[in-house]
Order: sequence, then structure tokens, then C-alpha cells
Amino acid sequence: MDGMDKAVVLLSGGMDSAVTLYMARRSSRCSALIFDYGQKARKEIECAVGLAETPGIPYHLMKIDLPWKGSSLLEPSEDVPGSADNRTGVIPSTYVPARNMIFLSYGVSFAEAIGAGSVFIGANQLDYSNYPDCRGEFFGSFREMVSRGTRSGVEGRSVRIETPILDMTKKQIVQKGIELGVPFEHTWSCYKQGDRPCGECESCAFRIKAFEECGMTDPLM
Repeated sequence: MDGMDKAVVLLSGGMDSAVTLYMARRSSRCSALIFDYGQKARKEIECAVGLAETPGIPYHLMKIDLPWKGSSLLEPSEDVPGSADNRTGVIPSTYVPARNMIFLSYGVSFAEAIGAGSVFIGANQLDYSNYPDCRGEFFGSFREMVSRGTRSGVEGRSVRIETPILDMTKKQIVQKGIELGVPFEHTWSCYKQGDRPCGECESCAFRIKAFEECGMTDPLM
């Protein structure tokens, strides 16, 4: 581990962020940043903490208050839609306003404070829910903002925003996770809270299909 660069990993507890963490720790001394932002799926926080604690990765659990809600993932009175309810090209109600912008800003601040050279985020723009803050152009713009709006950036050592699974299919993400030994049985991708994933929301649909394409059954199902 000596000589490795420091990195911050945004860790949600889901399949994508778990694989991203395991990719990052091959080359970096990682610290995880986990967010409690009022999401209905409280189990993902528990899973994120477990994913960090098991290999001994230090983490910060950040409580963020978003009282204006604006998403079916946050609003108690609003149902999370099923996968069939989301039309291609439409941003679904599960979109949390500016979530990745907020999370990345915390991540960059954390990275600057501890001298980390990069922030890893498990965003994906192939098998995804059409969120605008999961697209390559968003990350390109955010990198430019970091280079201009931070001390490290203006001093020529800008914190890097790493998106290692951005252009991978969910099948490829599962395959990479198997290769790296990711404990998928201890991750949570479902948009709902429960003892088992609902199997109906879009996140569940993507995940179940990915494991099936790999000739496997999702260990949570």
C-alpha cells in the first residue's frame, strides 16, 4: 500500500459503486464517502458501511438534508415506479435533483483536505435510467469546474474525477465484480426498502438481467 496515491470513493452500497471501490483499491489507498440523504432504501447505507468495513477501508458517513425532496426515492407519499413505467428518453421520477453534483462536490472537498488525487464514482451511462448527471458530458464539465474552482486545480494538480465503469454494460460490471471478488450478496441496488429486493423497479431490472446474462442468479434473489 505504501507509495499508492490516495483516493476518495463515493460508495452507495449498490452493485456499481461496489465494483468501482474494488477497482479503485487495486491502485489507490481509498477512503469511502457514504451519504445518508433521506433515501427510502435505508439498507443501501448499511451495505455501503459493510463494504467499507470488511476490507478495512476508512469511511465517512455524511448526513445530508434535502428537505425539498423532488424525487420518488425521497418523497414518502410518492411510489417508486416499476421498470415498465419509465419510457426511453424520459428522465424518471427516481432522479434526485443534482445528486451527483452534490456528492462529487463533497468528494472533491474531502479529497483536497486529505491530499487525495482522485475521486471515484460508480456512474454508468449505458444500462442506466437516463439521469443527466450520469452522462459523460456532465463529468467532462465537472472536471473543468474542479480545475478552475479549487486550490489544487489552479495550482496545476486538479483532483481527478474517475468514472471507471461509465461505458460498461451491467453485464460487464458484474463480470468485473466477479473477477475482483466483489461480495454482491452484501450490496443493495433496489430503490425500495425491504428484506428482499422488489424485483420490479428499474434498478432491480437492470441488475437481475445482468446476472442472467452472465448465466447466474442475483445472489439477493
